[in-house]
Order: sequence, then C-alpha cells, then structure tokens
Amino acid sequence: MSASAFQYELIELVEDLEKYQPGGYHPVCIGDRLHNRYCIVHKLGHGNFSTVWLAHDQQMQQYVAVKVGIADAPSRETDTLKYLTEVINASSQPLTGAAMIPMVKDYFTITGPNGNHPCLVTSPARCSLSDSKQEGGRGLFQLEVSRSLAAQLILAVCFVHSQGYCHGDLHLGNLLLQLPSSMNDLTVDELYNKVAAPMPQPVVRIDGRPYSVKPGVPSHVNLPVWLGEEDGDITPNEAKLLLSDFGTAFRPSDNSTFKSQTPLAIRPPEVLLEPGMPLSFGSDIWSLGCVIFELFAHTSLFDGFMTPAGRFGSWEKRFEDSVQDARRSYGYPVVSDREKSELLQLLRRMLTWKPTDRPSAEQVLEMDWVRN
Repeated sequence: MSASAFQYELIELVEDLEKYQPGGYHPVCIGDRLHNRYCIVHKLGHGNFSTVWLAHDQQMQQYVAVKVGIADAPSRETDTLKYLTEVINASSQPLTGAAMIPMVKDYFTITGPNGNHPCLVTSPARCSLSDSKQEGGRGLFQLEVSRSLAAQLILAVCFVHSQGYCHGDLHLGNLLLQLPSSMNDLTVDELYNKVAAPMPQPVVRIDGRPYSVKPGVPSHVNLPVWLGEEDGDITPNEAKLLLSDFGTAFRPSDNSTFKSQTPLAIRPPEVLLEPGMPLSFGSDIWSLGCVIFELFAHTSLFDGFMTPAGRFGSWEKRFEDSVQDARRSYGYPVVSDREKSELLQLLRRMLTWKPTDRPSAEQVLEMDWVRN
C-alpha cells in the first residue's frame, strides 16, 4: 500500500484504522450496549480479525470479554470453542485440561456500517504471557510459576488434542492469565479507580483536513487497558492459564492444513522443509516444546533461526545461558541438575525433526519432568 493510500494518522497500540471499512472492523465505543445486554466499559486489545472489549453483562452481573470480529469473519474459532464448551458442559466430572479452555458464554452477530460482525463472549483475562514479560522487563517468571504454567499448558493441549483438534498457533501471546472472579465485585466506577478510565484518542486525517464522520469509521479509538502483572511479580496462586485464540484450530482428520500461523522462531520445521506435508498433532508438539522452554528462559530457544534439534550439547549451553545465567542475574533460584536433565530430555523428544517421531500430548504427560 502506498503512503497516499493511508487516510488516518497512526495511533500506537490500537488497531489499523484503515481497516474501518466495508468488510473490516466494527466501530465500538465505550458505553455501547451490544446484544441489548453487554455494556462496553473498556478495551482489552485487538488482532488482525477482531477487537476485544471488556463489557459488563447486565443480565448476569459480571464482567465478560466480547470479541467483535471483522465483517463476515470465518467462524472457525467460534465453532471450535462451541464444540469444546459443549463437551465440557456435557461431562459429569471435570475433564483434565478443560479449566484452561475459554468457555463460550454467548455468541451473536451485530450488523453495522461495515457489515455483519460475529461476536464471541468469554471470560475476560488479565494479559498475555508475552505482555507480562514485556512489561516486566526481566523476561523471567518465578520458577514455581514457570513450572505451573508449563504443566497447565501441557494439560490444555492434551485436552484439545483428545477432542481431535490441533490448536495451530501456540505461542506466549496466546497464553493468557485468568482474571480473578473477585473483579466482579467491583462497580464500573470502582474498576476505573483501580485500573484507570478509558482515554479515547481522536481519529485524525493524515491530510490535516477536519475529521468528518464517515460511516464505519469511529471518531475516537481506545487504548487497551492493562489488567495484568509483570512477569516476576506473578505468584503461583495467580498463575492460572487460559489458552486463547482458536482462530487457526483445525481437525487433521477433516481437512489438510499446510500453513502455520505460529511465529517463525517456533514454527515447526516441516512447514519450511516439507511444505507439501499437512500439519499434524506433532506440529503442535513442536511449538509446545518451544513455548515450554520460553516459560523458563529469558529468550526463545531459537531466536528466529533454526539449529539442529539433535545437537543436545548446544541445548545444554542454550539452557545455561538463557535459563540458569539469566536467573542468577536477577537473584532467582536456578533449575536443579535433576530437573534440568528431565526437562531437556522432554524437550529433546518434543523437538525432533520428524513429526511422527515426536511424542503425543498424552505421552508428554507420562514423561519424567511432567510426572515429577
């Protein structure tokens, strides 16, 4: 897109304003009431295919997250989460890993100047783990927190796989901290006193001409609210995980998927080396292994380049640099020799080149580090 194609001045931390057009975002304002039930009180964030809002459910008297999709957005995420929610609700006993799945509370469609927009209602979250690391600046969680988050993620992936689905986009940006239910005790005014009220930013034309209301384009947009905790401040009791963004989830038994949406640094090698090979449960296991390392480490395992996963010695050096030395520098406890050995054994199995040689999620649960 040429510079002349841009109509509005860039506003950091908000969605692409040029996508407020037919087929794009729906303009949402603080105070809007969606589906005659959900009063918008703050903004949680955005993605390429949606904006996400904190709303007060005036029927159930609780806070919820409302994801408002772009016009005619694919229904994959809603369909997947609806199915998983039905499975969880139909079970007479708690299902292992189900607590980390965002339950669908409601779904509906709103019609606006840019089209028909699917809306998905779930429980709100505090922040993503990537945001927590970025805000904290240390890039490290406490050791007990790292263990807890990694174990919960393995359980969540195991549940998703047991239902025939691959998540397809495992990374720290899609791992969220659950919001304490005590927030529901706050009125909207009390919430604003606690986390700061919304600060709408005016939409300004790039040519300097006065802004005139254009159907489908808001006059103001909102910065996302920070509800989270910095990485090192998260306690084990607060480390309750939510696996989000099922927009690229798929069933390998139903269709063949070849494109991976995960960040390049943790993208499974078959995507790059064998583009004709469909993604599989093993593709999720590769990304899962990379994320587990990153939960303990200061940096990602590969830092954007691929190194032979079989070179176990280089892994040990990487572990020493990114995990142990980084922890020592902040006065954090380091991983014991025994745990290090078991953790590297786990990662070595998960990060083998051939997807068919990687363990299943259930086999990961049986490995020594997880069991211990």
